[in-house]
Amino acid sequence: MTARILGFALLFILALAPSALAAQEQATWHRLAAAPIAPDFNYRTSVWTGKEMLVFGRDQQTALDSSGNPYATSRVNVAAAYNPRSDTWRSLDPPRATSGFMDLSSVWTGKEMLVWGQGTREAFNPVTNTWRRLPGSRLLSIHDGFGAVVWTGRELIGWGGGCCGDAFSDGVAYSAAKNTWRALPRAPLAGSQHPLSVWTGRRMIVISGARAASYEPATNSWKRIAQPPAARGNGTAVWDGREMLVFGGTRNGFAYSLRSDSWRALPLVPVGRVGDVAVWTGKLLLLWGGNRGGAAYDPSSNRWSVYSSGPLPVRLDPSAVWTGRSLIVWGGLRTKTWGHYDSSGAVFTPAG
Repeated sequence: MTARILGFALLFILALAPSALAAQEQATWHRLAAAPIAPDFNYRTSVWTGKEMLVFGRDQQTALDSSGNPYATSRVNVAAAYNPRSDTWRSLDPPRATSGFMDLSSVWTGKEMLVWGQGTREAFNPVTNTWRRLPGSRLLSIHDGFGAVVWTGRELIGWGGGCCGDAFSDGVAYSAAKNTWRALPRAPLAGSQHPLSVWTGRRMIVISGARAASYEPATNSWKRIAQPPAARGNGTAVWDGREMLVFGGTRNGFAYSLRSDSWRALPLVPVGRVGDVAVWTGKLLLLWGGNRGGAAYDPSSNRWSVYSSGPLPVRLDPSAVWTGRSLIVWGGLRTKTWGHYDSSGAVFTPAG
């Protein structure tokens, strides 16, 4: 009797095996077609419009001195759009040169790509294929371009940031409808060059070092929240609809619940999977990077699974978007020629 039961169990497992294998094979990578631009390593940003990935960046121009050594002459803005349905790129006429030399941030308003960084405030409309410069403001006179940037559905909000020894604790908001800037009230946080932030649908949560606070545009007020388990900076964070999931630099991750105003430790990120890319799919947190590829975290089971690195080189400096179905990773590659970068990209579609 026991042998018969074991036999039926074995047949059942074998019958399931092809289905399980097929499900595993549904997770695929697809290399992107070659892009028409190759921005410098950290001067690029991208958004998803619902149809295309729009990319904006700066490309350093070089020349050779009398000894044949390259040197920088200028930087130019570059832009392009990638359509995953046709697997094609199209070049975009970029806005005129800007003076920025720091990282860039961008958001999609539903109509325009807003690009923001030190010395750069531009908006692109893919329907009219035109750029416009966002207005200046005395609020941006001390520093321009912020460390934590979110889109609320009505406003582009930036807080913190800095360079060269400065760490700011102020914030501003830009209204796309009014085309105006406003100052945020003083936050109960110390300044940070690299704060972490998410938009919950109602509040902007900001982590600055060992402290955290939330800002609510409706009341124009800040509220200090529970202190994070560990100081954070230069990391990444996403909002999963219930919690803020925070990672950065190590395998340790934490989750913050607004409902209970409390933090919890997450399972360790799988070895070799710590990276800069993090997107929320609606069900999973997808991380990509490290020297072994990507990892997916499922809050419902509180577990990680892993996926391959795909055709992307480990040394890629990435920008990424979630299309609603796939993760597009695209970025720059250093070359042996100083001041010159190549680019590479791929699309990852998780198992159904």
